[in-house]
Amino acid sequence: MDTSEPSPLAQIRNIGIIAHIDAGKTTTTERILYYTGEIHRMGDVDKGNTTTDYLAEERERGITIVAAAITCRWKDRQGRPIRINIIDTPGHVDFTAEVERSLRVLDGAVVVFSAVEGVEAQSETVWRQAAKYGVPRLCFINKMDRIGAEFGRVVDEIAERLPESRPIPILIPIGAGPEGSMGAFEGLIDLIGMKALYYKTEDLGSTITERPLEGEQRADADLWRERMLNALSDADETFAEQYVAHLEGAELTEAMIHEALRRATLTGKSQPVLCGSSFKYVGVQRLLDAIAAYLPSPLDRPPVVGHHPKKDQQIERKPDPSAPLCALVFKITNDAHGDLAFVRVYSGTLKAGTRVYNPGKDKKEICSRLYHIRADDREQIGEVQAGDIAGVVGLKESVTGDTLCDAAHPILLERIEFPETVISMSIEPVSSADRGKLAQTLAALAREDPTFTYRVNEETGQTLISGMGELHLEIIKNRMIRDYHLKVHVGKPRVSYRETIQKAVHGVQGQCIRQVGGAGLFAKVTLDVEPEPQPKGQPTVRFVNAIKGGVIPSAFYPAIEQSIREAARSGGQTGYPLVDLKVTLVDGQAHEVDSNELAFRFAAADAFDRAIREAGPVLLEPVMKLEVVTPEEYLGDIMADLLARRCEITNTHERGRLRVIDAKAPLESMFGYSTAVRSLSQGRASYSMEPLEYAPAPDAKLKQVLGLD
Repeated sequence: MDTSEPSPLAQIRNIGIIAHIDAGKTTTTERILYYTGEIHRMGDVDKGNTTTDYLAEERERGITIVAAAITCRWKDRQGRPIRINIIDTPGHVDFTAEVERSLRVLDGAVVVFSAVEGVEAQSETVWRQAAKYGVPRLCFINKMDRIGAEFGRVVDEIAERLPESRPIPILIPIGAGPEGSMGAFEGLIDLIGMKALYYKTEDLGSTITERPLEGEQRADADLWRERMLNALSDADETFAEQYVAHLEGAELTEAMIHEALRRATLTGKSQPVLCGSSFKYVGVQRLLDAIAAYLPSPLDRPPVVGHHPKKDQQIERKPDPSAPLCALVFKITNDAHGDLAFVRVYSGTLKAGTRVYNPGKDKKEICSRLYHIRADDREQIGEVQAGDIAGVVGLKESVTGDTLCDAAHPILLERIEFPETVISMSIEPVSSADRGKLAQTLAALAREDPTFTYRVNEETGQTLISGMGELHLEIIKNRMIRDYHLKVHVGKPRVSYRETIQKAVHGVQGQCIRQVGGAGLFAKVTLDVEPEPQPKGQPTVRFVNAIKGGVIPSAFYPAIEQSIREAARSGGQTGYPLVDLKVTLVDGQAHEVDSNELAFRFAAADAFDRAIREAGPVLLEPVMKLEVVTPEEYLGDIMADLLARRCEITNTHERGRLRVIDAKAPLESMFGYSTAVRSLSQGRASYSMEPLEYAPAPDAKLKQVLGLD
């Protein structure tokens, strides 16, 4: 046994548990905490007593709403202690921002799939999110004990439906199959060690019995092992040479296979696939072994890349505790004790009571206290080093996505991108005395959740809150009542539309000419405005300065651009924010005495308003990606209902014994769909939706918004 002391960083695993809703993430996390000794009694999602689902709303609904962090310890194959920082993430699409910001700072991920449902809509979303950040993954096919569980089908779905996937099964089930019954699932076959593993449910899976393979088990395992070795040869050149040598008579050791799997996982060329049943206590210890063996430590990840906040200079930081500090705030939570910021430290050492620099805000911050987070518990610590995750109390200005660093060695990391809100509702306090408290509460919730926004309509005084879906806003409302003791009335959910223009217009002039007494205001601005789709994550309006000859002093350019962006946000003819525009400043006129920033702001707004009216409005509505899973006998009724809702059905296919409908659905027509689909299928169909795109709304809807019908 290798007892040499590796670097402490090599013994850390920062991982996320990600999946579609109801695949078993929280139950798997609960079993991990039990087998690692972090808890001594396992909770149950249905009973509302799990460790990581600690919010009252989560326990009542049996779903994860916020990402919860927790730490546990395991030993690797060499017997060395491994510290695993786990973030259990939500599976519901309304809370996809929790997955996004968690994956931004994690080194590896375990993707959980249901052996019955297989690859579902949100499975694809979280897979793409992990791929975007280059996060190495393991796959865990859960619920092998359920009727209809099909291991081979789910492996094939992973390979076919998920981008850049190359699943390599290293465990297969014993006794599970599509025609099996409850209890048919008996255990696992280890394809690396070629042995059968049986778990004793009486002691909650703590006793594992190993037996040699015989008969059909051996024949089945030989086929799967050959598939594993061939796939691994394709993914790793070193192993390909070892495998060829093995075919010619050389020994192929288990260590060679483990090392090859680790190399292939770290490079993203493959994803080891394990299976089991977390609910029935089968396979979780092997999942822990795989996390320790194959997923990366901070040392295995590329150096974090940022840039100098004031120079055009790229900077790299390696995970070295003695290097200058570089950390990212990836989550803010708010409770009775104030804000707690979750921080991933990429380099250097962060000590309690020290001042740090936020280059994005150009502010100094004090990290009053540091904590290791254990779901809703905190353990105070004196410092946190590179590669680790901790909670920080005392930050006043920093929000999700902000960088913290050493003021003498500034670095600015790329911010985290979040999707736009698609649904809104009006909200008002029950009593006028609560109006000030409502504003404070909304500000606290928006600081905590980047996908929640609010604004006050200046004309009506009405407050509108916006989020990712009906469930998202319902939970926000419940948190106001329960956590902030605020009584509120809310309106019906409504769609967050956008506006763009029909055609390009050129040479539209706006002006501000006022003379009152002495000095007046004078400015003229000429704009070209044209429709131009903007890349995701970029500002929705692109501003181009094409002025030649200095007809407008350059000092006024920022005021012109800011005025146009503010006008676009406040809305066009329909009152909804303007998007997908290119605005070009082509000409103007200034006065030596009467021209100033205010005059050019007024002139720019005037030119922009005239151009938008001349170009004609196009109303854009949010379109959702919809997946409905239903038994065959209800397929016709459900499809007819979708067509009546203006949905475009893009595909239908089989998933085991069920039929799956893929569609594009306008959000406006999908309010209350959960009740409708239950009614149409006697409660047997399920569905999931996620934002897909904004597309032109029907002319009738535009006329209705403009008050022309």
